[in-house]
Amino acid sequence: EDMEIIGMVSSEKETVPFSNKIRPADAKGMVEKWLFEVQITMIKSMKDVLGESVVAYPNTKRTTWVTEWPGQVVIAASSIYWTDEVTEALSKPNGLQEYLKVCSLQIEDIVTKVRGKLPAMTRITLGALTVIDVHARDTVQQLVNSNIASSNDFQWISQLRYYYHDESVFVRMITTEVEYGYEYLGNSGRLVITPLTDRCYRTLMGALKLNLGGAPEGPAGTGKTETCKDLAKAVAKQCVVFNCSDGLDYKAMGKFFKGLAQAGAWSCFDEFNRIDLEVLSVIAQQILTIQQAVQQNLKIFTFEGTELTLDCTCTVFITMNPGYAGRQELPDNLKVLFRTVAMMVPDYAMTG
Repeated sequence: EDMEIIGMVSSEKETVPFSNKIRPADAKGMVEKWLFEVQITMIKSMKDVLGESVVAYPNTKRTTWVTEWPGQVVIAASSIYWTDEVTEALSKPNGLQEYLKVCSLQIEDIVTKVRGKLPAMTRITLGALTVIDVHARDTVQQLVNSNIASSNDFQWISQLRYYYHDESVFVRMITTEVEYGYEYLGNSGRLVITPLTDRCYRTLMGALKLNLGGAPEGPAGTGKTETCKDLAKAVAKQCVVFNCSDGLDYKAMGKFFKGLAQAGAWSCFDEFNRIDLEVLSVIAQQILTIQQAVQQNLKIFTFEGTELTLDCTCTVFITMNPGYAGRQELPDNLKVLFRTVAMMVPDYAMTG
């Protein structure tokens, strides 16, 4: 009766307090009612914690600041300041060269900290932060090498940039702007960002702008699924990975899409072209229904005879392995719903 929900704990045992307490007893046995409340409170709490960390960043030594906040928040807030500082450096003569030194010093400070004694949770945070920081430094180095002096130059706007205004975070890349999802994803590691990952991000973000899906294709082990998952992490969206097989029918997929459209999650259908051809053409119709509803910005839409609420941030990604036995060519009505990106040879030297 008196049970209260006061926060959330990730699988790694990281805790984030809720902004307001939830009493499941008030829902009078309706589980979905208090679970929905948990979802709303999670978003509000993440927004609050992120806001507090952004305010605290300039007033705290960075090596101390990274240990005081949840891992996801550390990376987002750090990226917001990186974007802001690079934009500022671009407006000054020799500003980038100076900022490059700052970036290198920040990485050195974190590495020094990692060598000391640390709680396991902080170690995971710093591992992920180092990956992001190294990519940030490499980006600044490229801008210096190319003598970029304007914040409107393509080499800068083609990076994943974080902006904080009106107490909300927005992630931008080229012409696409996505609002940060505030989904609590726990404290996990991040992918090493290589030129291939960057190119894939650009295609996927471009697809989001056009309300289309993204379709990385290429042989096994090139990071197709992982890149989709990592982009979802970067914008704080839940990404559900589903392995497709030839036993799937349109009814099973229909159920999946119904949940997806209502939850506003991202999904990644692995080895999508293993599904039978006749099923694929029905799936194309199902995806088209959702995409058209998103384009019209509907709150409620009809999907296979059922009225559903729609969260317009839901997205479908698919990955394909071309040219094995038992793989289909996608039908044309499905191809037009996705932006394809070829992922062939990963940069093993960088990831190693």
